[in-house]
Amino acid sequence: MDVLQNSSLSFLTGNSSSLIQPIMQGFTSLFLLGGFAFQTILGLPGASQVRREAAILKRAVDDFITTEEPIALSQLLANIGSTGSNVPGASSGVVVASPSTADPDYFYTWSRDAALVFKAIVDRFANSYDADLQTEIENYIIAQAKLQTVSNPSGSLSDGTGLGEPKFNVDLSAFTGSWGRPQRDGPALRAIALIGYSKWLIANGYSSTASGDVWPIIENDLSYVAQYWNQTGYDLWEEVSGSSFFTIAAQHRSLVEGAALANTLGVSSTAYDAVAPQVLCFLQSFWSASSGYTLANINVNNGRSGKDANAILGSIHTFDPALGCDAATFQPCSDRALATHKVVVDSFRSIYTLNSGIAAGSAVAVGRYPEDTYYNGNPWYLNTLAAAEQLYDALYVWQTQGSIEVTSLSLPFFQALDSGVAAGTYSSDSDTYTTLYNAVYAYADGFINVVSEYAASNGSLSEQYDRSSGTPLSARDLTWSYASFLTAAARRAGVVPAGWAGSGSTATSVPSVCSATSQAGTYSAAPTPSFPASQTADTSSAVTTTFTQPTITTTTAATSTGTCAAATSVAVTFQELKTTTWGQTVKIVGNVTALGNWDTSDAVALSASSYTSSDPLWKVTITLPAGQAIQYKYILVDTDGSITWESDPNRSYTVPESCATSTIKDVDTWR
Repeated sequence: MDVLQNSSLSFLTGNSSSLIQPIMQGFTSLFLLGGFAFQTILGLPGASQVRREAAILKRAVDDFITTEEPIALSQLLANIGSTGSNVPGASSGVVVASPSTADPDYFYTWSRDAALVFKAIVDRFANSYDADLQTEIENYIIAQAKLQTVSNPSGSLSDGTGLGEPKFNVDLSAFTGSWGRPQRDGPALRAIALIGYSKWLIANGYSSTASGDVWPIIENDLSYVAQYWNQTGYDLWEEVSGSSFFTIAAQHRSLVEGAALANTLGVSSTAYDAVAPQVLCFLQSFWSASSGYTLANINVNNGRSGKDANAILGSIHTFDPALGCDAATFQPCSDRALATHKVVVDSFRSIYTLNSGIAAGSAVAVGRYPEDTYYNGNPWYLNTLAAAEQLYDALYVWQTQGSIEVTSLSLPFFQALDSGVAAGTYSSDSDTYTTLYNAVYAYADGFINVVSEYAASNGSLSEQYDRSSGTPLSARDLTWSYASFLTAAARRAGVVPAGWAGSGSTATSVPSVCSATSQAGTYSAAPTPSFPASQTADTSSAVTTTFTQPTITTTTAATSTGTCAAATSVAVTFQELKTTTWGQTVKIVGNVTALGNWDTSDAVALSASSYTSSDPLWKVTITLPAGQAIQYKYILVDTDGSITWESDPNRSYTVPESCATSTIKDVDTWR
């Protein structure tokens, strides 16, 4: 069973690697934002200039991610009780939204936020086993088993209504103050997170743990979804009571994925199978053909346009690589999702001073919805990151399927990036495909660069940043912001979670007639989970990558080997085992331009996306000419900028010559 897919996205195969690596992150970000704004005013630059600027942007984002990733993971874990350093007094396994206790007071646990945070943790864990993360996951599951039994203003477990309660005190007691309730996304999202861990357990031979310790919690949540999905509730921003796209999309996924897990565990899935198609049918109601975008909320009368990051978040949190660009489920690369991405992002271009003068096709700061007045209505880090993540998801699928389809619906999105593109399907060996792919990649990187520019100097991410000055504000160290950074960085690295729809699934089949079908559920307190020790990964049956990313090339090889074209360049993945401390970075430098010509200021940073305490792996993918012989070393860059070289001699490597356009080099170990 696939638990996670891992590959690497390729980008810009020209001479981008020869460009000077930016040294000052803040200056670089400012230069890039200003430069792109300037070019969009004066007209589109030539192709070579675009490649140069995109390559500079990529290098800047590479460096930011390398620095920010360990900070984000550390601060996320610091917000989880009972050992989190930021949240004294929080119970074990409880995700505190923020350490902020005043202006605003976010020192509570939200079912939605906690589930999204642990979905990110579970995905990271499934990609690379980490005993510390496993302990956090187990503590979360134990806490949720207890939380389901806590009676609250929304109701109790006896009829399931209490599962719709949005937030609790950090000691797992009920919050009884006035609030927007119920919120019906929490049970679906929690089920999705726990299903993800159950898949890992089953794949590694621990089905009894999935069945006995985790399934009873999932079953309560799925019963709630099947029974109450067609009743209104508050949206993810806790402001609008109606039907929310984000909520309905999550509910559909949870039922489809839950039914598959039930079948695997030998449990009845009849209720989930009956209701899921009707949830999908209702989901289509959010698409406004007349407006050309997904409405965030329906069954409301609030005077809003319906343009809302709700739709982008719904798309990325129901991403299934195997579904391709399916429009019915609003997959990230579908024409519906891309059209909505453009409309939502563009809605913030003219209302934030930060975005002044930046035209369509260049990344900007993204908020919740244009009519927002909370804290004067500002950009949110998690929404700016979501705008990037949707595009990285799309890039993954396009490379997997080997083509990009431009429809009349998605045409405005693509024309903002390449004004000359027309509707059609472009195969991966075409120049148009390469142009569009690289343009979307640079666009996605631009959103990460916005976050880099306006993150606090110590790397902390609050909830919002000021629409005029960019100063971080509202709740500090928002846990959801950190989770959003980690998932966006993972998608950029080609690490995507396993699909949820299943092979040969009818998850995308929309019934011809919608029906408000629901199934009354049964609910019971889950036994307190007791996890056996040493449930480690089964390395003898390690999960293999299903999706392979081809390297983007702009020309066809002139020669051939056997029956396939010989690769002229190869994307080489370098891997280095090096234990580091917070703030340190591992880089690679060598005797060729792509490796900096032994100039440490041009060394290429490795990513810590797969780093764990037991497997301190750093890695990076660099495109090199086929057959090129190189020499290289790794260096350690400390927080003060000081550099430590590994010991002699130089390492040597010859890039393979074959039909393959990518290769993963043997793992190196620091010496």
